[in-house]
Amino acid sequence: MRPIPIGVDDFRKLREQGMEYVDKSRLLLEVLDRGAEVLLLPRPRRFGKTLNLSMLRSFFEKREEDLWGLFEDLEVARAGDRYRAHFQRYPVVFVTLKDIKAPTWEMAWGAIQKKIARLFDEHRDLLGSGCLSAHEEADFQAILDGTAQRATYQNALLDLCRALERHHGQRVVLLIDEYDDPINAAYVHGYFDEALAFLRPFLGAGLKGNPHLFKAVLTGILRVAKESIFSGLNNLAVYSLLRPEFSTCFGFTEAEVTRLLSDAGKGDLLDTVRAWYNGYVFGGQVIYNPWSILNYVASDDRMLRPYWVTTSSNDLIRNQLRQRAFRHQPAIQALLEGGSVERRLDENVSLNELSTREGALFNLLVFSGYLKAEAGEGIDGEEPPYRLSIPNREVRQVYSETFREWMEECLVQQGSDVERLTAALLSGDAEALEEQLTAFTVNLLSYHDLALVNAPGQTTTPLRTEQVVHAFVIGLLATLEPAYLVRSNRESGLGRPDVTVQPRQPGKPGVVLELKVVKPGRSPEQVLSEAALQIQSKAYTAALAAAGATPVHAFAVAFEGKRVWVRTVA
Repeated sequence: MRPIPIGVDDFRKLREQGMEYVDKSRLLLEVLDRGAEVLLLPRPRRFGKTLNLSMLRSFFEKREEDLWGLFEDLEVARAGDRYRAHFQRYPVVFVTLKDIKAPTWEMAWGAIQKKIARLFDEHRDLLGSGCLSAHEEADFQAILDGTAQRATYQNALLDLCRALERHHGQRVVLLIDEYDDPINAAYVHGYFDEALAFLRPFLGAGLKGNPHLFKAVLTGILRVAKESIFSGLNNLAVYSLLRPEFSTCFGFTEAEVTRLLSDAGKGDLLDTVRAWYNGYVFGGQVIYNPWSILNYVASDDRMLRPYWVTTSSNDLIRNQLRQRAFRHQPAIQALLEGGSVERRLDENVSLNELSTREGALFNLLVFSGYLKAEAGEGIDGEEPPYRLSIPNREVRQVYSETFREWMEECLVQQGSDVERLTAALLSGDAEALEEQLTAFTVNLLSYHDLALVNAPGQTTTPLRTEQVVHAFVIGLLATLEPAYLVRSNRESGLGRPDVTVQPRQPGKPGVVLELKVVKPGRSPEQVLSEAALQIQSKAYTAALAAAGATPVHAFAVAFEGKRVWVRTVA
């Protein structure tokens, strides 16, 4: 097959060098067919956003060199003269805010100034062309020199579009890549207000009522609208991954993946590849992660690796998972067990509401690519509830790594770690398990201040010990995968033990945990005896033994505040 373009997001370079290309020129047709002047197309990272904008630029940008050869065998070339009439007709402004992830606003502001200066340098020929007034030329030069006033930077997009239309006699195509990168970084690093104070007028001036625009296309991960980043922008049309429009323009369909695997001599591995890299649903269409597929196809071996999860920082996702796991404990547990939860989704992801709004975390996880959303049954055209689940094995590792870090953070202060805890669990060492569980509970309760935030406006209530135990189960579920299946309240023998740890391969140890809370008037010894009797009388170890686990360790565990007692059950 042709060379695989790993990390190549320049459409012209990819096509001229004869690299493998999955035709996404339908995006051109859909952009031209939509009546909206400004389109926002949010998609997860590494789903082809930059490459697609580069394709739009190659098609629309007015230039002397004829680039039609780049499109000859693509869908847009077969679509007819109505679309061909727009080829190389317009001046194009292409600005990327990608990778502006500085830890301070001062550093972010410096990076933004450089981005704008490079953008103006691409159109340096406007200087001395006669299309700029003396004042406009001075502002243009000040941006190039890095000496412009803040107001000049805020109006940079509008001013550049005005000058280009005046010079070329055609309205402008404006392409903005990863518009929300600096916003997300600002939220994580604590300079959110300062970033919005610049980005709101900067984007607003270029998009809101700009008479020099033919089309504007923005990409990003989230629709950050509740913070009024696009306040009053009536000409904006948003097509999130929940919408049917543009559903196959980002990511790969199963037919496209089947063809790529076949060309690479890996066609027999479609089922395995599906488990690792499929799982997304965009507007009702099944979609694969393109970054992972291309990396897998390009590899010489047949090893499935987590390509996507290691490509860039996940600070926002990791921080939110670690901070909100307790509040959403039942839902997170169901997801980690391979199940699903039902939620209504809002296309507007409000970063300011992540800590207070019940569904904000799930909105963030869906639109960032960490959960799959399948539409349920709606009523009379209303927005339906969505069934959410972890899309595939690759993404599952994000949760595993996040919860491992979270547990280690809680345990490390006592000289403990996750490895020692799981080693004690799998070796049947009750004394060591008691030590590690105690350290975990002490640190966890201290870190989260024993509070579970309820709905906005309500007071906090004490976090019950049972919920702490379940939160621990969440950590186990993540950190022991994929070698073990860790489940809670699943049938075994004559009842439902609190936790079972079943090896995926027979011959490895299995574990049963029965968890009890020491209530007033009872002793830890009484509670442990009750838990042990329950394990024995209801044959809780039977299912693990039948599945080939050997040996099977059973533990009775009692919790009282921050104290933990563990007993081995024969």
